[in-house]
Amino acid sequence: MSEQASRLVLLGTAGGPTPKVERSAPGFAVVVNGDLYLVDAGNGVGRQLVRAGLDIDRLRVVAVTHHHSDHVADVGTVLLLAWGTGLTTPVRVVGPKPLRKMVDSYLDFAEVDIQTRIDDEGRPPPHTLIDVQELAGEGAVYKDENVRITTCVVDHPPMLAHAYRIDAHDRSYVFSGDTTPNDDLIAMAQGADILVHEVMHLPSIDALVEAAGAPEGLRSHLVNSHTTTADVGRVAQAAGVGTLVLTHLVPSDGGPSAEVWTQEAKRDFCGEVVLGEDLMEL
Repeated sequence: MSEQASRLVLLGTAGGPTPKVERSAPGFAVVVNGDLYLVDAGNGVGRQLVRAGLDIDRLRVVAVTHHHSDHVADVGTVLLLAWGTGLTTPVRVVGPKPLRKMVDSYLDFAEVDIQTRIDDEGRPPPHTLIDVQELAGEGAVYKDENVRITTCVVDHPPMLAHAYRIDAHDRSYVFSGDTTPNDDLIAMAQGADILVHEVMHLPSIDALVEAAGAPEGLRSHLVNSHTTTADVGRVAQAAGVGTLVLTHLVPSDGGPSAEVWTQEAKRDFCGEVVLGEDLMEL
């Protein structure tokens, strides 16, 4: 049987901890021969997988970039939903500490449901299928017959954060997670087919902070922890990638037009620039 072309599905393209009207929380699925390799699992990612027509019980990897809630709120949930749908094969969950504690705590939280389904439906205990690997630094973190996954540390103070590269048989995909422009990310992304990179529209930040009630430190965090539309094209150009996909848009609701999101990135990047949309497939 010949290998199928790999696919990228953008499950959620919003940025920030609060639920959004126009976009779902971050989550990205690389699909290879029907198997799912998930990067981040924000709120609602399980339903987004189903809406995209993907088989949630084919989940093979969940790669967590960092522990902000918009990226991890449904890590435990998507594992439980995959298990409840019929998952019987192992799932590797990778990410920074305290990932193991988080997954174990979720399984404890769901103990009544889990035990009931084991007794009533004959399902295998989920902890026997979930393999948590806490990252200690950069390098290779996973390999199977479909993909090879590597990681590097990026800049998202004050939190430890990772980016990931997924190399399939036909294409390579890099996911920045949340970060400022980062040389290690640029090095890891060299020659990739698709770079999925977060982006912030700096002129819109003052209105966003005001709408949030101007909490102390919010503007400083946004400016010092994210990549602007003015910088993201230079990152993609330095990495020599084929396509730049803009995601984790800040602001997500009521932000600028599609043209504004992409025009500065196109100024410094000679490849294709795509404004990410929920359930978009590339």
